[in-house]
Amino acid sequence: MSDALGRRNSLLWAGSVFIGGALAVALSPSVPFMTVARFVLGLAVGSASVITPLYLSEIAPPHIRGRLVSFNSLMIVSGQLLAYLINAVLAHWAAWRWMLGLAALPAVALFVGLFFLPDTPRWYISKGRLDEAARVLHRTLPAEDVPAELARIDRARALEADARRGGWQQLRTPWVRRLLLVGIGLAAVQQITGVNAVVYFAPKILASTGLGTGASITATIAVGVISVLATAIGMSLIDRVGRRPMLLTGLAGMAVSLALLGASFHLPHSTAVSFLVLGLMVLYMAFMQATLNTGVWLLLAEMFPLKVRGLAMGAAVFVMWLVNFAVALAFPLLLDVVGAGTTFWFFGVMCVLSLVFCKRYAPETKGLALEDLEHELRKAATSEA
Repeated sequence: MSDALGRRNSLLWAGSVFIGGALAVALSPSVPFMTVARFVLGLAVGSASVITPLYLSEIAPPHIRGRLVSFNSLMIVSGQLLAYLINAVLAHWAAWRWMLGLAALPAVALFVGLFFLPDTPRWYISKGRLDEAARVLHRTLPAEDVPAELARIDRARALEADARRGGWQQLRTPWVRRLLLVGIGLAAVQQITGVNAVVYFAPKILASTGLGTGASITATIAVGVISVLATAIGMSLIDRVGRRPMLLTGLAGMAVSLALLGASFHLPHSTAVSFLVLGLMVLYMAFMQATLNTGVWLLLAEMFPLKVRGLAMGAAVFVMWLVNFAVALAFPLLLDVVGAGTTFWFFGVMCVLSLVFCKRYAPETKGLALEDLEHELRKAATSEA
């Protein structure tokens, strides 16, 4: 859709679906109706999660592209924090319809704001609209750099067209197929270790310790705050520390946090135990957001060779959303069947298994140009095969 309609027009479509979906959820007369409305919202979430970083990477000047695309992750957790804050206020009136319906406001801002933005130079060039591409580049680059950038984008577009034609054949190459499986494994690791169980169900988890529903919703603000701070810290460290050390350290910290979190649910219910659970959830989220969340997305963007980069990353992100769906579906059922303690111990075991996987297979991409990285990964994969 983004290739056919353009990045901007596709985001306009996603914004309109966000608006309609949020209002439909808020006005739902029944659970089945709400389920369908949530599915519609999922279409907008899925579209925006692909198109937004694509738009940012193509519209940004080269010297700030990396920072701007990474900033997208920081804004996601900042949006979650804002939702926690608003829900905490509205919880005093049990205004759950307002909690859901207010999501239409940022969607309206997205929809209206896009009318003041151009599409990306790369998309204009792909459609032969060179004058419009040049106008956009004049807004982001010095005038003397525009002709060279136009030529560079046109060359890159031609290379990508060739790459797409040869992508499926490249996946038959053993070392490329091995990298694809590692990428899919990393995507699964990001979700199977339980992050979205905490993000989606933090109030339910805290309520299970005896904390009131309103207080549980208010307490989850701490989860949002630490997510924002930890993501910012992770972004500042990832290029200095390296990808593998960040992943291994984070998974070890997450495993310990989850082991303690599971044990805390076997203590007698009290306000002190509720805040102990909250503190351990915050500790877990700090390790997760600073290391695994930052590292996995960066590795998926770096580790695949040019000819299969889009195809392979698309496959890995598809698996990530599938595992996300499975965790979101299973978590409340597990809470009811085996209890919160055993459920979090299960996620702790997943962290240990993920640590073994990452130690064995996750590549280190720090400090290498993508072309040099492709050569190193090919050599390493071939020698281990």
